Amino acid sequence: MTSERIEVQRTIATDPATIFRLLCDPRGHVAIDSSGMLLDATGESVSAVDDTFVVHMDREALNDYPMGKYDVTVAITTFAPDREIAWTVLGQIDPPLGHVYGYTLAPVDDGTLVTSYYDWSSIDPVWRDAGIFPIISEAALRATLGILARTVAGRGSLPTG
Repeated sequence: MTSERIEVQRTIATDPATIFRLLCDPRGHVAIDSSGMLLDATGESVSAVDDTFVVHMDREALNDYPMGKYDVTVAITTFAPDREIAWTVLGQIDPPLGHVYGYTLAPVDDGTLVTSYYDWSSIDPVWRDAGIFPIISEAALRATLGILARTVAGRGSLPTG
């Protein structure tokens, strides 16, 4: 971990394809979010770099900035089936924040080693000077991996419809 990137890992007892499929589904992101900010998502599953979907957010869950409810567009920046997916968040803020969230997946004997990362090394200088990063903590990334493990094991709830 650097001062501008957080990475956490967990072995999850399922294959990479199952996890990747969930991470490509906009509703999958909502289902595993530990921050409480993701309320719902609109759009189709992603299948390539530059694909997008909309996430309906509630920043009040973090109780840090009074932004209320708003929408962001998730834009896929890395897409390697069953190995890695990453995205940046586009919103109404100008200049765009420029942070990246992602997952790498590696098959191991007892499932998949999942690495969740949050990288703000390329944020716009305006936001670097504002001192607001990281927005999400290492603990939140770890908690999301726990929810991911429970969800793909069939004990979580992935919305349908």
